[in-house]
Amino acid sequence: MTSTEIPGTHTPDLLRLATAGSVDDGKSTLVGRLLYDTKSVLADTLDAVHRASVDKGLTTPDLSLLVDGLRSEREQGITIDVAYRYFATPRRSFVLADTPGHVQYTRNTVTGASTAQLAVLLVDARKGVLEQTRRHAAVLALLGVPRLVLAVNKIDLVGYDEGVFEAIATEFAAHATALGYPVGSVLSIPVSALVGDNVVDRSTNTAWYTGPTLLEHLETVPVEPDPHHVPFRFPVQHVIRTNTAEFTDYRGYAGQVAAGTVRVGDEVVALPAGVRTTVSRIDTPGGPLAEAEAGRSVTLVLADEIDISRGDLIAPAHDAPVAADEFGATLAWLSDKPLRPGSRVLVKHGARTVPAIVSELSARFDEQRLVSVPDPLSLELNEIGRVTVRTAEPLPVDDYAVNRRSGAFLVIDPADGSTLAAGLVGAGLPALRDQDSSTPEGDLVSPGP
Repeated sequence: MTSTEIPGTHTPDLLRLATAGSVDDGKSTLVGRLLYDTKSVLADTLDAVHRASVDKGLTTPDLSLLVDGLRSEREQGITIDVAYRYFATPRRSFVLADTPGHVQYTRNTVTGASTAQLAVLLVDARKGVLEQTRRHAAVLALLGVPRLVLAVNKIDLVGYDEGVFEAIATEFAAHATALGYPVGSVLSIPVSALVGDNVVDRSTNTAWYTGPTLLEHLETVPVEPDPHHVPFRFPVQHVIRTNTAEFTDYRGYAGQVAAGTVRVGDEVVALPAGVRTTVSRIDTPGGPLAEAEAGRSVTLVLADEIDISRGDLIAPAHDAPVAADEFGATLAWLSDKPLRPGSRVLVKHGARTVPAIVSELSARFDEQRLVSVPDPLSLELNEIGRVTVRTAEPLPVDDYAVNRRSGAFLVIDPADGSTLAAGLVGAGLPALRDQDSSTPEGDLVSPGP
């Protein structure tokens, strides 16, 4: 992959973004247009796309082929997997997840958007806001994606009509506001991915639009920083025991800093055991550090020899999460197998997986009407629900609204190991928070020992 980055310059930051939308809204073509117009495609890949386009009888390159790389995707004409693409401009680097539009693959949208700092949600200018548009917006809000771009695509097919664009933008803005998005966090842009209007270059066909092009917005939108300001969280992935000439009986705890910052000398607690100690070293392959921030993979050496194993969590002694064996949560159900109260599952939180029971299903969120339906009998594929989870062992969880890294978990089928749901500790969406009157915000209802 080539880049438009100027040699010798430094790309200031990284933006992680995802696309979402309904089938045939043009997501893959839009991503292909971004890659094509920023010259982020290898020459041989571009030649292959030109040849494939000629074989299809097209006079212009089919840019969606730059993204829909699987043979089954090309044959069906739809995106079925999450396609990750990387590109850069002189101003910023990008990691883009192109997610499926078909309702059957909403689970992949959850995967692609789970780490996104911004999402581009496409609608067809001829169709406007659809059921799947509202569903995707609810998923993005639930996952805490802080910024949205509504790309009103195929604006050329409605004669670049300003009235059509404004009606769609107004309707979606009201929906996003109801989902909890503040004013200024959602931008609507009229685009034509096929022609190139307002994707990278400003279009003369939309003189009435005075906002930025899509790429201009992506290059300049403030990037939400990694969660350094939240309390330190460190899930232990591996325990290192070794003897070297420099260290006798070395014991270190390897993993990635999930949130916050850790410094040498900090007093910490190992959960769920609850034993306190201090950090004596922060080791990396490049040498020791005085401190490490979120996203950094390190090995922590502690002052005392205590019982810590894979799956434990190291946190500040003064600001540790609650170790709970029962907590309220929001689930985005991703399985064809419905969820019913009393279902036995596995919960994977950080590096730990424990048996659990979904003891209560208290509400289902209707993402179309933005209301909460109490006491549903089940939770079906792609539905969002409010549950109570009881685990066999206490888990050190945070409310997702406070700490995304330690407030998220997966629900797994114990029979075959398949993923059943993406889970978030707490209420997640405003309508579900309004529904929950039995417990305080955060919902850690039964602390473990």
